[in-house]
Amino acid sequence: MNNERYSGLKDFEDRSYYVKTRRIWPLGDGHAHSSAIATGAASYNETTVRLELKALTTIETLNPDMKALIATFVAIIAIIAGVRLVFNKEHQIPELDLQRWWGSGSKPEKQDESIRPFKIDFNDSMISDLKQRIKNRRRLTKPLEGIQSEYGMNTDYLEKILTYWVDKYDFKKRAELLNIFPHYKTKIQGLDLHYIHVKPKATKGIEVLPLLMLHGWPSSSKEFVKVIPILTTPKEGYNFIFEVVAADLPGYGFSEGTNKPGLNPLQIGIMMRNLMLRLGHKKFYIQAGDWGSQSATHMATLFPDNILGYHNNMPVSSRLISHFKLLIGSLFPSLIDSDRPERVYPLKNHFKYLLRESGYFHLQSTKPDTVGVALSDSPSGLAAYMMEKMAICSNRDQLDTPHGGLASLDIDDVLDTVTITWMNECIVTSMRLYAEGFSHPEIFIVQNIPTDVPTAAVKFLYEVTYQPDWILKDKFRNLVRSKSYDFGGHFAGIHTPDVLADDVFASVKEFIKFHRTAKNKST
Repeated sequence: MNNERYSGLKDFEDRSYYVKTRRIWPLGDGHAHSSAIATGAASYNETTVRLELKALTTIETLNPDMKALIATFVAIIAIIAGVRLVFNKEHQIPELDLQRWWGSGSKPEKQDESIRPFKIDFNDSMISDLKQRIKNRRRLTKPLEGIQSEYGMNTDYLEKILTYWVDKYDFKKRAELLNIFPHYKTKIQGLDLHYIHVKPKATKGIEVLPLLMLHGWPSSSKEFVKVIPILTTPKEGYNFIFEVVAADLPGYGFSEGTNKPGLNPLQIGIMMRNLMLRLGHKKFYIQAGDWGSQSATHMATLFPDNILGYHNNMPVSSRLISHFKLLIGSLFPSLIDSDRPERVYPLKNHFKYLLRESGYFHLQSTKPDTVGVALSDSPSGLAAYMMEKMAICSNRDQLDTPHGGLASLDIDDVLDTVTITWMNECIVTSMRLYAEGFSHPEIFIVQNIPTDVPTAAVKFLYEVTYQPDWILKDKFRNLVRSKSYDFGGHFAGIHTPDVLADDVFASVKEFIKFHRTAKNKST
C-alpha cells in the first residue's frame, strides 16, 4: 500500500473510496478506476469499510518476515485450491468394447463358451529338459568381495537353489498338491483362461459368497492355494464362507496370452468380469494385489453394480490429485498420516528405494521382448530374475544376506512359480503387461475416476508401495476398512496366508454392513 497516499485521506469518504478501489490504485500519477469496481463499491457499507481499514492497518504494522509468511500461506492455499479444481476433475468413462477380440485372427461369428476341466501336469519331457539345461549351464560369476545381495541375485545362493531344484524339488508331488483343487479353462474374448474354482460344501446357516481372486507378477493363481482352504471353511464369528474363483491373468500361468497389442489392466478387468458372468455370478467380491489389483480397481470403477466389495492388498490411488497430495504430505507427514508415515516419508528415502529397485520395471515397460529371449532360454536365468524380485518384495531390508529376503518364503512355493512360468513359456507374455499398462489413454482416464464400491485396504510392511488412507480415499470414496501390519510383503498369499484370509473375512463383514446401511437409508 502507498502509505503517503493513504495518510493523506483525511475524511471517512476518502478512506472508504480508497478501500473500495485499492486493487487498481495507480502506481504512477493520476487515478484509474473501472466502472466495474465503481459499481461494486456501491455495495460497501460503513461497517465493512471500517473493518477493512482495521485489517489493512494491522497488516501494515507487521514486520516484513511475518508479511512474507502470510503471503506464502495465502499463495499455498491458492495453489491447493487451483490444483484441486484442475486435478480433481472427474472424466467420463470412455466408450469400451466389452467383447473385444484378443484371440488369433479375426473374431468368429460363433464362439466356444464351453467350460473344460483342466489338470496340471509337470510332464517328464519338461522336467528332463529343465534339469539338463541347468546341469549344462555356464559357470556363474561369483559375487564381489563383501557383497551379498546388493548387486542382485547372489550366485552362491543361486547355486544352492538350482541344486535343490534339480535334486530335491519333487515336481510330481508339487503338481499333485496343485491338483487338489478343481481347475478349469474357458475361452473369454478369444483367449483360453485358466482358473481354480472351489465351491465349499453346503453348511446350514452359512451363506456362500462368490469371490474372485487376482494375482500379479511374477505369479499365478498358485499364489492362493494356501488361502483357498481357509476362505472355503466356516470360521468362528462369521456366517458366511466363499466360493473362490482364482484366475490366471491372460499371459500368466496356464492362461493363454494374446498376439495383439493393447491388452492392458483395464481390458483384463473387462475379461475377468466376463469370466464371472460366464460362471453365473452377476454380483461378486474381489480380492487382488499388484497387477491384479490394477485390473480389479478398473472393474470397481467401470462395473460398480457387479462388485459388492473390493479387498486390496496393494492399494493405490493413481488419480492426479493423489500424486499432488503425496508431495504436500511431505511437509507435515505425521499430521497427514497418523498410521505409518515412515513408510513413505521422507520422500527422498522412498524415491531412493524406488530408484534402486525399479530397473526391472523400466525394462519390462519398454523392451520386455528383449530380456524375454534370455529368460525363456535359460531356467537358471529365469530363476535368478524371478527369485530376486520375489525376495526384495518380501523383505527389502535383507540385502545384506545371501538370500536377499527370499528366506521369508517357502522355497517350494517359489519354485512352483518359476516352474509354472518355465513350462508354459509365459515370461514374455507376462512381462508385456508392464508395457501395455502405461501405453493407452483409456487407462489414465479411468484411473482418474473415483469409485463408490466399498473397499478394504490391507498394507503389509514390505509391500512395493504405500499410500495413507487420506490419499486412497481420492479413488476409493468408501474405504470402509484399512489395516496395516508390521510384517509381510507383496506375495501375501504364500507369505502370510492366514493373515490375508482373516483380513478378507473381516473386510467382507464390513462390506455387508455398508450395503445394509445404504439399503436402510434408501428406505
